[in-house]
Amino acid sequence: MDDLPAFANERIASELGEQILTLLGDNPAGLSEYELFAALYECGDERFDISRLRETFALFCAHFRLFNALYCLRDKLWAAQSHLLEISPLLVILREYDPLPADGYPLREVDALRDYYLDSRYLEQTTAEVLEQMLDKFWSRLNGSEKRCQALAVLGLEEPIDAVAIKQHYRRLAMEHHPDRGGDTVRLQMINAAMAVLSK
Repeated sequence: MDDLPAFANERIASELGEQILTLLGDNPAGLSEYELFAALYECGDERFDISRLRETFALFCAHFRLFNALYCLRDKLWAAQSHLLEISPLLVILREYDPLPADGYPLREVDALRDYYLDSRYLEQTTAEVLEQMLDKFWSRLNGSEKRCQALAVLGLEEPIDAVAIKQHYRRLAMEHHPDRGGDTVRLQMINAAMAVLSK
């Protein structure tokens, strides 16, 4: 973070984690990410000034720093068998230590979010331009997903469904609605357009 050596980054994350631990201890019902930003800013940490986080890249940096500190703190508390820290943007909450929580949370061998946020290179190597490209790809995929759902609805289908089943259903509908068989041309065009989306 900010071109500091690794040990300095760890110290900063640890100090931030101690502040977060105090805030969560004072708020047993938990805090959202936004509330943590506000509380940390009130404690004097300028990096979490919400008025400066309206710009996408600044928000990404603040979010990454917060979640880096949260995952460091979670690991530290778990190793000390002190508390269980549940982390999500909507709610960060400190719970009593439980070696076998119902959701199996700390026992998972792979935690992609933890791995991402604990690797500070993702913050160091992400520029405003790179972030913009990542967001563009995300929205493009999301729009594609919405179009797929709409196309499936036109065919009277829903997820989960594979390509073979879609093609079989499409053929039945195309035959049923073909004008030569007394079908409706507009309906057939809608079916064809939906299939074109699903074939991409």
